[in-house]
Amino acid sequence: MLEMRVRAPTSQQREVFRAPNGRALTGQSHDYKRHGTTTLFAAFDVATGKVRSAHQHRRRRVEFLDFMDEIVAAYPGEELHVILDNLNTHKKNQAWLERHPNVRFHFTPTSASWLNQVEIWFSILQGKSLAGASFTSIKQLRRHIDDFIQTYNADSKPFKWTKPEVHQHRIKDRRISQL
Repeated sequence: MLEMRVRAPTSQQREVFRAPNGRALTGQSHDYKRHGTTTLFAAFDVATGKVRSAHQHRRRRVEFLDFMDEIVAAYPGEELHVILDNLNTHKKNQAWLERHPNVRFHFTPTSASWLNQVEIWFSILQGKSLAGASFTSIKQLRRHIDDFIQTYNADSKPFKWTKPEVHQHRIKDRRISQL
């Protein structure tokens, strides 16, 4: 589970300068105008690969817990293990957790977002749907994201997480596995 802030610019990115090696530098045109952001809360079901989401205007503990209420309602009576990063809105929620004894929060170590599979999904969203996109309103941006999620969920599969090998390094006559 994670939040992602997405902005809705009006102008497309455009090529600003082409270097002699053929690479293009891009940037915003002079009429760039930011229309605001949306906070996207998303939960990735590791068993099915499906994504549940909600858009909010703000990113506070209140909105996070409202989203968690939706997730709990979608899985009544089930034990839920929620993987979170160390964002301040994810902390100090003991009272909510006491009211929801089937929910457990687990926090990834700092700088280890790759351990949270929803982060992988956010990179898919960014790369396949949002990169280079331009929107004229927050409403249009939200609709675009919701359409992507609906299409993604129609053919979703769980991620295959594998580690092909463990590299060993000698440190002072000991072997330490580098994960």
